[in-house]
Amino acid sequence: MNKKTLIFLIILSLFEFSHPALSFKAATVHPLPGVVDLRILETTDLHASLVNYDYYQTRVDNRIGLVKTATLIKKARKEVQNSLLFDDGDHLKGNPLGEYLARIRGIRKGKLHPVYRAFNYLHYDAVAIGNHEFNYGLEFLNAAVKGAKMPVLNANVFSVKKKKPYFTPYVILKRKVVDQNGRKHHLKIGVIAFMPTQIMKWDKANLEGKVMAKPMVDTAKEFIPIMKSKGADIIVALAHTGISYGTYSAESENAVYYLSKIPGIDVILAGHSHNVFPSSVYKNSPDTNIETGQINGKPVVMAGAFGNHLGIIDLRLKKTNGQWGILKGTSFTRPIVNDAGTSLVKRDKRLYQLVNPEHQETVDFINKLGL
Repeated sequence: MNKKTLIFLIILSLFEFSHPALSFKAATVHPLPGVVDLRILETTDLHASLVNYDYYQTRVDNRIGLVKTATLIKKARKEVQNSLLFDDGDHLKGNPLGEYLARIRGIRKGKLHPVYRAFNYLHYDAVAIGNHEFNYGLEFLNAAVKGAKMPVLNANVFSVKKKKPYFTPYVILKRKVVDQNGRKHHLKIGVIAFMPTQIMKWDKANLEGKVMAKPMVDTAKEFIPIMKSKGADIIVALAHTGISYGTYSAESENAVYYLSKIPGIDVILAGHSHNVFPSSVYKNSPDTNIETGQINGKPVVMAGAFGNHLGIIDLRLKKTNGQWGILKGTSFTRPIVNDAGTSLVKRDKRLYQLVNPEHQETVDFINKLGL
């Protein structure tokens, strides 16, 4: 071995030592046929927080706002070839903008609610109805959801008159996905949504005699086999309910743990309680792995509230003998600010422009009231 060759090999070995990630990637990445990586994204409990603005303090607040979460959504999508985006409910009410649009201005004929304008712009694949969507009454809700270009789902709220689900209970999305070798496949993703039965108490004046709510777990056990029989390869539950490990009853408000035990449900997007999962809050919980973000072996994510986090579940799927199975599923969240409250992302300029008219109307209305 000559001197030049020896020097070259020494330099090469030093480069690999100082860049272990690059060396590991080159050595371990082997694209596999029929293996698909699918990313599932979640927002939840936005409560009309479209803009990074505190209407009560009349100032910018970078700890909230879908205009900030949107930047995380776009980044997360660019990192992968296959992705889906869902909202888990409670998106219409929760701040002065929501109140102004419902109680003062209303939904004018031909006008879009800015929440659904935002969802359309970001190309959500489906959204769930949360309990707070009922706070303004069914007439307002029905008018608002007409502007949504994606399925608006709930399976356990039934029409008293018609004896069937008041909303579309589930949908089977047909998507083309690309495997690790670049080959295209057809994947059928079943999506179903649930909410707490307590709506019948919380919104009794708006709902009594019009709808009824069935227990979430019972409803899931009814519909999941139907979805499988209709060809769903995997099933995602938009569960507008939190995580509790107490004894289950038909009236349990936070039922994620028990939904995760139901055969056929593969992925759960949780919400309602405004917590973040996975996080240290659930560190010592039974049948829960906060390192992988799983409960009872199934990936679960809960993305806080007001747009402060984006929930992400990464699935690895493999098709064997014509059937899709999940090889691996992990969940995590990304915040829009760090622990010190410093913004980590800029707001999406185009989305801000799209929702700014109603935002400015709300600010002007508050100013007129002298608040």
